[in-house]
Amino acid sequence: MLKFIMEKGESIMPNYSTEAIRTAALVGHGATGKTTLTEALLARAGAIKTPGSVERGNTVCDYDPLERTYGHSLNSALVNFAWRDTHVHLIDTPGYPDFAGQAIGALAAVETALVVINAQTGIELNTRRMMKWAQARRLCRMIVINKIDAENVNLPELLSSIQQTFGKECLPINLPAHGGKEIVDCFFNPDGDSDFSSVKAAHAALVDQVVEVDEALMAIYLEQGEVNPEQLHAPFEKALREGHLIPVCFVSARNGAGVPELLDILALLAPNPTEGNPPPFLRGEGADAAEFHAEPDPGKHVLAHVFKLIMDPYVGKLGIFRVHQGTVKRDSQLFVGNSTRPFKVAHLYLLQGKEYVETDALRPGDIGAVSKVEEIEFDAVLHDSHDEDHIHLRPLEFPAPMHGLAVETRKKGDEQRLFEVLHKLELEDPCFRMERHPATNETVIRALGELHLRTKLEKLTQQYKLELDTRPPRIAYRETISRKAEGHCRHKKQTGGAGQFGEVYLRIEPLPRGAGYEFVDQVKGGVIPTVFIPAVEKGVRMALDSGVIAGYPVEDLRVTVYDGKSHAVDSKEIAFVSAGRKAVIDAFAKAAPIMLEPIVNIDIDAPEAYVGDMTSEIASKRGQITGTQQRSADIISTSGQVPLAELADFQNRLRSITGGQGSYSVEFSHYAQVPAQMQQQLMSQFKAAREEE
Repeated sequence: MLKFIMEKGESIMPNYSTEAIRTAALVGHGATGKTTLTEALLARAGAIKTPGSVERGNTVCDYDPLERTYGHSLNSALVNFAWRDTHVHLIDTPGYPDFAGQAIGALAAVETALVVINAQTGIELNTRRMMKWAQARRLCRMIVINKIDAENVNLPELLSSIQQTFGKECLPINLPAHGGKEIVDCFFNPDGDSDFSSVKAAHAALVDQVVEVDEALMAIYLEQGEVNPEQLHAPFEKALREGHLIPVCFVSARNGAGVPELLDILALLAPNPTEGNPPPFLRGEGADAAEFHAEPDPGKHVLAHVFKLIMDPYVGKLGIFRVHQGTVKRDSQLFVGNSTRPFKVAHLYLLQGKEYVETDALRPGDIGAVSKVEEIEFDAVLHDSHDEDHIHLRPLEFPAPMHGLAVETRKKGDEQRLFEVLHKLELEDPCFRMERHPATNETVIRALGELHLRTKLEKLTQQYKLELDTRPPRIAYRETISRKAEGHCRHKKQTGGAGQFGEVYLRIEPLPRGAGYEFVDQVKGGVIPTVFIPAVEKGVRMALDSGVIAGYPVEDLRVTVYDGKSHAVDSKEIAFVSAGRKAVIDAFAKAAPIMLEPIVNIDIDAPEAYVGDMTSEIASKRGQITGTQQRSADIISTSGQVPLAELADFQNRLRSITGGQGSYSVEFSHYAQVPAQMQQQLMSQFKAAREEE
């Protein structure tokens, strides 16, 4: 349950400028200490009295009961604090791959991605992924090495590994000293003592890297041998924006070493909203969309982006957004997307974990929330003028949820409530999906992994009191065609009164994989009246959605209706629905239909001794190895592509082979044709099920 503080009339007005705002997301693999680091930053900045503990379940960010049970973050959480005349909005994100949707969503709200690495375990699966996703979003990136005080850490080796993996632009901006108990700055400080490397050399490397983006400053530097830190600020921000510099800093969230230094880096060197790369807004749709530049000016029209939703059982829908342009004020009116009806901003909040602090205004760079606005959706743009209609942010690329379970309620009468609750969970999580499969009469929930699914089921049971039965779902096969064909149907039905008549001629042709479905009307001379064309398409869609040869949705084809007949009296919508459906089924049978299966990218992390076993395992599952990579001293990451149907029990198999030392993640790649024998088996099962009905 979220806690709201500051009654109406006691709200606060921000007393800082846009230039004083910093926005950052703590991202990285699980167990790197992001939530603990957030606590340390909040405590040092004076936002909380003492830091909480993940083990004790009293942190600001992990307030969900399930997070306390599991001992790690399941959702992104937002905090804010002041430091050195700046106001910092910080997002703590989950690190385990199953909850990547929460971390990716946060990237749309910040200028800086702080990629946290565990000094003991080094570069892990989600380290690489978050570095890649942040780069694709053109965010400024910094690497934070946490747990430097842990046992058996080799910081020089880790720094070298980071530079080998992510490039020589990863340079230390500070270094540990006195056995990791203190941190010494290497940017403003030209010399000093450190536990390894050289502060002087690190300082020189930073300056060399920064001046490379400014020719005039480089000339001064080459002539004088040194430049003032004030002269370096603008080129430093440019180097961050261009990915020419990725600062590496050291910290121990447990003992506090490096925490004030990290705060100083955020305040003095992290970009403000006017210095980061501009958000990728577009005006228009599809191929006609053009880039739109949002100006971080509080006096302009409002432009804000909703990057997170929370469905609170007590408060309702909460839309969490980042302001990119203009000033959002309490009691003002905003539009959602292209809506013509505005909503009133009755309450406006800043966020502090589960506490929502009421405020009077949010300016460019601020992250805040509005409540009880049903029109708000994930990825929506909020604005206060129709001049900003048809503007949207370039969509984030989320991994497709492939792990599924069929669910049904134990109590009759709970079905409708189940759908309503699952819809709420969909709104909250861009990587959770509910599907209704009419052909199998299944309700299927899909997530990124087994842990992701398990937490959703526990939420359904604990929070919403729904008792469910689960079973493995059918694999999400697809049907398509491999050649052109034509189909025809004359639907004629005569009863005692008015009859039914509709005749349709159509052709179908395959489209490239992933192209979806197209419907084309080429009817000439009104032989099928325009009013009945939607009925023809409805019938076509009915056939394609329920499957033709094996009961799975059809995709990647174009349907062109080119001829037909109607009757002045007997032609009705239902007649053309039936004719369209039967005509496309007729064509489908002649078009060499094939079945497709989902292929996933799989990454398996396991000790080096098991690499041969992993390679054999993937090969035995009709898979292909795409590469191997040394993740750490004794862990090898094996990558490949495997049909999803082959991974039903892979978690248990991996645990058995590696003695619990292996982990894996999958991500949808593409659809590919199934073997002929498997297609015949699926078709036979579908035919047998129909005969039983």
